[in-house]
Amino acid sequence: MQEGINIFEQDFWSINDAINRLLQGTHAKIVLLIDREGQMITSTGDTSRIDTSSFATLSAADFAATSQLASLIGEREFSTLFHQGEKENLYVSLVANRIILAVIFDNRTTLGLVRVKTRTTVAELEKTFRMLFSKVQQGAVARKEIDADFGRIAEKEIDRLFGG
Repeated sequence: MQEGINIFEQDFWSINDAINRLLQGTHAKIVLLIDREGQMITSTGDTSRIDTSSFATLSAADFAATSQLASLIGEREFSTLFHQGEKENLYVSLVANRIILAVIFDNRTTLGLVRVKTRTTVAELEKTFRMLFSKVQQGAVARKEIDADFGRIAEKEIDRLFGG
């Protein structure tokens, strides 16, 4: 089980800028970023008509099911999914193997434009998330070192206080 995604403020704004550019560049209705556990990270566009929590959970489940289908036919994973509806479509792409980028769009745009613009945005987001994951990993290592030092110091102090 993965830990939740921790995002620093500067990275958050960089991520939001990228998905806002995608929304505007494709004339999509909504763009959402979701972790693979089904937690909403951020979104842009008019989300007032959808339950974003349910959407995030179902998107993660959809990606997980599709990953199993890929496995059954000998693929490691499908990095993109497309669902076509009568009025609205959903294009989903995997970012840095941990994040789901979902683009909801209608007939004001084309699948081709959404694919091209999404590919560019995914490349940008992958750089941001890889740097973010690296910062978080470095912080975790530093916390372990601090925790170990604290434990040693605390043991010595307890021994000193109780004559050990």
